[in-house]
Amino acid sequence: MMPPEEESPAGHGERGSTRKGCDPFAQTQRSKLQHRRARINQQINKEMRMRAGAENLFRATSNHKVKETVALELSYVNSNLQLLKEELEELNSSMDVYQNDRFLSHSSESISVPMIPLGLKETKELDLLVPLKDFINEHYGEEGVLFEKEIKEFMELRQAMRTPSRNEAGLELLMEYYNQLYFLDSRFFPPTKTLGVFFHWYDSLTGVPSHQRALAFEKGSVLFNLGALHTQIGARQDRASLPGLNQAIDAFQKAAGAFNYLKENFSNAPSLDMSMASLTMLVRLMVAQVQECVFEKMTLLRAQNDFLARLQLAQEAARVEDVYSLVHQTMSQPHVKDYVPFSWTTMVQVKSEHFKALSHYFAAIALCDCPAPSDAELLEQEKAFLQFHVTMPEGPSLRVLLQDPEERRKLGKAHLRKAIMKHEEAMRIHSLCKILRKMDILQEVLSFTHKRSLSKYSEIDHEEDFFETGEAPDIHPKTHQKPEIKSPNFSQVKVTDLFHRLGPLSVFSAKNKWYPARRVHLMRGENGFGFTLRGDSPVLIAGVIPGGCAAEAGLKEGDYIISVNGKDCRWSKHAEVVQLLKSTGKEGVDIGVITLQGSECPKAVDRKGAVMSSGSGMLKSNKENSRKSLMNSKSASTLLVWSKRSKRSKKSTYSGVPFTSVGDNEAME
Repeated sequence: MMPPEEESPAGHGERGSTRKGCDPFAQTQRSKLQHRRARINQQINKEMRMRAGAENLFRATSNHKVKETVALELSYVNSNLQLLKEELEELNSSMDVYQNDRFLSHSSESISVPMIPLGLKETKELDLLVPLKDFINEHYGEEGVLFEKEIKEFMELRQAMRTPSRNEAGLELLMEYYNQLYFLDSRFFPPTKTLGVFFHWYDSLTGVPSHQRALAFEKGSVLFNLGALHTQIGARQDRASLPGLNQAIDAFQKAAGAFNYLKENFSNAPSLDMSMASLTMLVRLMVAQVQECVFEKMTLLRAQNDFLARLQLAQEAARVEDVYSLVHQTMSQPHVKDYVPFSWTTMVQVKSEHFKALSHYFAAIALCDCPAPSDAELLEQEKAFLQFHVTMPEGPSLRVLLQDPEERRKLGKAHLRKAIMKHEEAMRIHSLCKILRKMDILQEVLSFTHKRSLSKYSEIDHEEDFFETGEAPDIHPKTHQKPEIKSPNFSQVKVTDLFHRLGPLSVFSAKNKWYPARRVHLMRGENGFGFTLRGDSPVLIAGVIPGGCAAEAGLKEGDYIISVNGKDCRWSKHAEVVQLLKSTGKEGVDIGVITLQGSECPKAVDRKGAVMSSGSGMLKSNKENSRKSLMNSKSASTLLVWSKRSKRSKKSTYSGVPFTSVGDNEAME
């Protein structure tokens, strides 16, 4: 993936520093929830530190009485941790806070089942002022105090992204910070050493704190919050309207994309919420919620009294049941089962049973409420019904079944019987979870659909029915809109490198080292200054004529020009530097140059992309522009220089292994 495009200093300040997060003191339901999450996270952190100290003392002491006292203290701490875990689980189960308020005013028939959103990961404040100033002094040879404004602007951006608003502006804020991390990484994180700061983040579901020096941990946590914010935006949409449904589908697809991108591009997560198993579960959960929205969209778009439309609704509902069954299986796996809130697992299981019931209900409605087909309609209905059931129902031939109202009623009755059984199973599972029992919206939906099926069954059940209702075959799942996993499009938020004054990243980066800057005074000779130039930002000395003025002054091939007569030329174009040199008089010119370590040999100078400058004998190439043109040929969604996940062991390890992005440029030791 390609890095964010580097801009010249002229464009700086237009975006980035103007974005703000939510008011942390605003008393909205969601902010209160997030404040409670932060408080619980801090308490968990305190209790875990107390437990670690008590465990160390228990192992170290040989005094029996001390051991008894410490064991009692450990029991107390573990009890507190369990209570905090339960409180956090209840917080993570507060789905109604994130739902749209209009749900409460709709009729029972149009109420949507609540979606599962994620809370944002919390992080501690981070003071980068001293570490970045020291690095600028040591590595770049500049006065760190001169960059205090840029450092504070970056810290303000980080503070703002901790409380993003639940809309497009909040998403852009997270994207902007994520893109700025690319520049921070390139400027201040050399491959051989760390900056010496720790990034602290709390697990989204357990509240357990983790910290690492690896910037990849910061990037991964921001990506997680990007996905979590998409889930909150999806959950708040009014899904009783078509625009609201389309927005919810888009939000959940983007949430799935963020979690999937995190899973494919990062490894060795120190917290469980970013482990391979958890991210796989989250991707599948988001896909299932997209599929549920697609079903709701079908109910709005399709004519309810049409036979084929009702068959399609039944198959769409069967597809929703299918994907929620997969999510439930994923949540029941050993590495996920004890981690995911019980209310989530129960909700997913309830939805699986609920939509299976709906699939059989719509099948019954299609058979019982729609008239027998005409000769013109028969062929089309027969073709659709052939692919409707997993196994063909017992009884007469398909043609007879479709044309005989009594046979249609019998099969419809079997489907309704199965629908009622599944409704009752959904209600039974729902009753097992204390948190879900408090969710009035869900209770209302389950009760309404159950009564609706019972009412229809009573309507078609005749007293003179002496036949035994058969077993209705399962319905073949089918969807007309397959969910799409939309990866984050980082390029949609343009950012300017806050530390652009240090110079172009192609040269002035953390991975490069150079000798101290030299100032050289040149006098123009009969044949000019005795060197040729190439490239832009910064301009490179491509060749030095032996015996010429430049050679005598100590200039070498591969030197970069950083100033001419005191004017900073790090960002100057080729033509601008040539013009500055041409405008010098008899007094000569002062040129500031640097030499990259390891580039003293002419062979080490990159000659790719060199072209002849029109009208002059100087070679011209633009490293930065050639990199930008390469960006334009790539997909707009690829923004960071990371390769895809390499083949490695399926077993994840967490202890002592730094969280990393899978790519040569991202490994942090």
